[in-house]
This record gives sequence, C-alpha cells and structure tokens, in this order.
Amino acid sequence: MTWRVVYMGTAEIACPTLQALAVMPQIELAAVYTQPDRPKGRGQSVQFSPVKKLALEMGEAVLQPESLKSSLAFKELASLKPDVLVVMAYGQILSQQVLDLPPHGAVNLHASLLPRHRGASPIQQAILAGDTETGVTLMQMEAGLDTGPMIARASIPIGREDTAATVHDQLAQLSANLTVEILPDYLIGNMPVTPQDDSTATYTAKISKKDGQIDWRKSADELDRQIRAFTPWPGSYTHLSTTEKSLLKILGAQVAEGAGSPGQILASENGQLEVATGQGSLILTSVQREGARPMAGADFLNGCPLPSGAGLK
Repeated sequence: MTWRVVYMGTAEIACPTLQALAVMPQIELAAVYTQPDRPKGRGQSVQFSPVKKLALEMGEAVLQPESLKSSLAFKELASLKPDVLVVMAYGQILSQQVLDLPPHGAVNLHASLLPRHRGASPIQQAILAGDTETGVTLMQMEAGLDTGPMIARASIPIGREDTAATVHDQLAQLSANLTVEILPDYLIGNMPVTPQDDSTATYTAKISKKDGQIDWRKSADELDRQIRAFTPWPGSYTHLSTTEKSLLKILGAQVAEGAGSPGQILASENGQLEVATGQGSLILTSVQREGARPMAGADFLNGCPLPSGAGLK
C-alpha cells in the first residue's frame, strides 16, 4: 500500500526527515510545503529555507503559501489529496480545517520528550535546564501547542560537552529514523497513541539575541549550560569593563572552582582566562572580540594585557 504524504518543514532540522520520506517505498511525496522566502543577513538578500533548497535539489514540488488559512491555499492543499501531513519545524500554526483534511490527519515531529519542553526552543531549554537526556516525539497534531497524543518517542543522552548544535544534528537524524520506523505502522492502525500528561508539561519561549548576555552572578554550572545552549545562536557575550571595544563573545568554557566577585578576572598560573561567577568560576577556552577572529582565552590574555582589577560585566 502507498500513502500520499504532504511534508511541511522549513528549518534545517527537518531536512533528514524529508530525505527519509522520499526513499520510503510505501510513501509518495505529493508536495513539500515550506515558509515563503525571506530576506536574511546584513545584506537582507532573499534566501530559500533549508527545506526548500533540499526539496528543489531532490526534484520535489515546493509550495510556499503565506498562510494556509486562505481559501485558495486550502483548496490547493486539498487538490493534492494527501493521506497524511507530516510536519517538522514548519513555522506555521495549522487550523483545525487543515488538520482534518487528510484521512490520517497530521503528525508532527517535536524535538523534545513531550510533554517536557513544548514550544519554540526545546533543544536550548533542555540544555539550559540541565536535562541529562532529550529526544524526539512523533505526535498527532491538534489545535493546542504541542499537546496532541503521542505516537512514539526516541531519546538520546545530553553529554557535558554537548551544545545546541550537536544535539540538533543528533535529533535531526533521530527524527528521520523514527519516521521510517513508525509512520507505516501508524498509517495502518498498528500504533496506539498515548495522551500527554498536561500536569507535567513545561513550555519554552522563543529565544532572542539579548538572551545571550552573560550574568556573572549566576553559578558557573548555569553559565556553562547557557554557553552550550546558545551555540551557535544567539551566542553568549559579555563586556570588558576597561576598553572601548568591550564586546567579547564567549565561544567555549569550562567549569572551575575559583572564587571572587562575579565577573572578576582571576589570576591564573597557567595563563588561562578564568572569571569568577556567583558560585565557582569559568575558564574561557575560546573567545572573540568585535571585528576579530576567534581565539583561545590564553591567547586573548597575551594579546590584550588587562590592568589590575579588570573584569567582565
């Protein structure tokens, strides 16, 4: 038996699942939906989404309605006669009318172990919270925010060195694997669904650039998690208290046991750039000044001698 699938995705994390669907013998890709092209970067040049780039390379039909709420967009989707919608990181809220259109409804791949970390930034929030594992949930979609019944979950550990980038890549592939393993059984009715326990749900907010500001009053463990959670975006940054070009991006750090006033640069016998926090200290292993290349923290100290009492704020 073959099922017609409309795939809806935009972000890079959704690309491996698109590739997996395209080679599944039971699946016929009717079309790929992604967000309209947007201007990005300093030059504000119009760029395709990662999913659009991949879909075009694969020779798939790509549709980019501004909204599926319009009658024209809905009729176009209906004309594709999908058996199911498969959605991951699409970036649009789907109406109940759209969810009810296919005979098998819509399923969504969410990058957390639901009901934990519903919402926009599950990978970052799992690291920020100090979770030791995360994963992917395949769920039936309904009108609520990531509230639908769960079809299946798959998990991975979060290591002490993991960043949002490394977890992202693992979950992207895990999503593809889960789709291949579970979707056919779900479509023939062999996969019972499990309601989420709303009483244990947590919610994540959309992250902005300002969230990357380091607050040295926090503990070293908290700041280490922040730096890893916000790699590669929005990044973590602080300011030197004694120079005009004060912005300093923190690209890597290690928790240490030093003590001092929060933000104080501590003397170090081996030349490491060590900074006191609210509890413990951080060794800044990789940093970047405005307009400069990334460098080791020790090289920063050698190239930018700081006066006594200098600190970060």
